[in-house]
Amino acid sequence: MAIDIVSGDESAAVAGNLLSVRDKIARAAEGAGRLADVATLIAISKSQPIQRIQAALDDGQRIFGENRVQEAQAHWTELRGRYSDLELHFVGHLQTNKVAEALALFDVIQCVDRPKLARALAREIARSGARIRLFVQVNIGEEPQKGGVAPGVAEAFIADCREQYGLEIEGVMCIPPEGEEPSPYFALLAGIAQRVGLTNLSMGMTSDYEIAVRLGATHVRVGRAIFGERQPPQGAKTNHTPPGG
Repeated sequence: MAIDIVSGDESAAVAGNLLSVRDKIARAAEGAGRLADVATLIAISKSQPIQRIQAALDDGQRIFGENRVQEAQAHWTELRGRYSDLELHFVGHLQTNKVAEALALFDVIQCVDRPKLARALAREIARSGARIRLFVQVNIGEEPQKGGVAPGVAEAFIADCREQYGLEIEGVMCIPPEGEEPSPYFALLAGIAQRVGLTNLSMGMTSDYEIAVRLGATHVRVGRAIFGERQPPQGAKTNHTPPGG
């Protein structure tokens, strides 16, 4: 259970929460016969105050996820200069007019989910020479409010990303439907990845990351269990469920 974050006590609470999450990941991995450190923990820092982010940095966490380019720039532009080993993942809905900014800030984009975005990424990568790691987002439950390609066309889309757009796809990502047993959805994503020769699976958030690790996740995206509850940015749109929490 996450330790509640109290004003003035961010450092101790975040450190305790990180310790708990890391321990649960290790136990889940070992219980499934995997190495304890097989799953990368991405701390989802969207909508969190800088004090909590700094507390995680002070505790040694270096991999973070954000779902809005502008908010991420406010969080990380200055910190990039102080922490050379930071790794930033974009885990939200990426608009094509934000591609250049995203490539300038992030190391990994986990939300490649439509041809228009794939084309925009390919153009900007060619123009800028940016080095970026890419995941295809699969709308594993085929929910209209979420981004991602449908499972039935995911393999064809990944082939198009590779062959038509020249993108190097590193993995796949999903969010199971809220309130449903996630295991079948995680297994479905793993099957898609296996058929297209991908080994990186970004799946599992605060409510289900231990299950995801047992079922093969290589990346888990955990926010609330580390940082506590967050307030959405003022005026934020909610038509896309962000892939982290």
